[in-house]
Amino acid sequence: MKPFSSFPGVVRRSARAIGMIILLNLGTSPARPDEGDTAPVRLEYRFLPGESVTMAVAHRARTETTISGTTQSTDTSTDSTKRWRIISVDESGHATIEHSVDDVTMSSRSSDRGQLRFSSKGDEPAPPGYETVRQSIGVPLSRVVIDRAGRVLSRNDLRPSPPSESGDLMVVPLPDDAVEVGAEWTVPQEVVVEVPGGPRRAVRTRLRYRLDSVRDDVAVISIDTTVLTPIDDARLEARLLERIWNGEIDFHIPTGRVIRRSTGIDRRVVGFSGQESSVRYKSSLEERIVEPPSVTP
Repeated sequence: MKPFSSFPGVVRRSARAIGMIILLNLGTSPARPDEGDTAPVRLEYRFLPGESVTMAVAHRARTETTISGTTQSTDTSTDSTKRWRIISVDESGHATIEHSVDDVTMSSRSSDRGQLRFSSKGDEPAPPGYETVRQSIGVPLSRVVIDRAGRVLSRNDLRPSPPSESGDLMVVPLPDDAVEVGAEWTVPQEVVVEVPGGPRRAVRTRLRYRLDSVRDDVAVISIDTTVLTPIDDARLEARLLERIWNGEIDFHIPTGRVIRRSTGIDRRVVGFSGQESSVRYKSSLEERIVEPPSVTP
């Protein structure tokens, strides 16, 4: 029987949490009642050269693994400050953005290994699994060029980073045209799911966005994930738990940026390691702009 600590892996998730910072379910998030303006609105990014956008990010996750009637749990926590520095914006509105992380505090607690903690604000040595995190603080991590709708036209990863988990695409995609409340748009994705010593499979998913309401210049957008590829292996389904989620986004229309993003998941998979096995994964990601947006004349 494989050890509890190897699934999903305390150190693996903790080390990859910085990748989640670098970037942002089956079923639909409940929509708010339509409020405020009902006229079509144009949602587009409006970055200005030389400005910085900082976001406070909080991620919490709990994994409960049961094998042969014995349950063990792992809790992870990550708090960080993410920064986007706008290098340039051309005449078409294409923005070149440099991404970095100012600081991060990470911890993990498991029922079989105790607690590990690391803060980039201190001078203490990083515990095992966190060694590379400090090297990624306060330095450019990636440089991307996006258009007004959030499509990534080019990307240069200046430091290696794992794929995002429990979050979103690096930039929230927006519709090309003006939309009314109730409008939906979708973005296809493909994620590679891997089981140690087992199959490796590309899984097609679809992110669906919906404009729920517009009030006080803020567009409230709900999002949910649908898995399109049939999954008939509980081991693959268990590994996919961290990659499907739903949530809500607040987009400030005049300044053209996300000011809040909240996503999460709470699901259980049975039979990933025998008939009496199960794993439950519950996580939340909350991201808020540090300073209120302002319109520059």
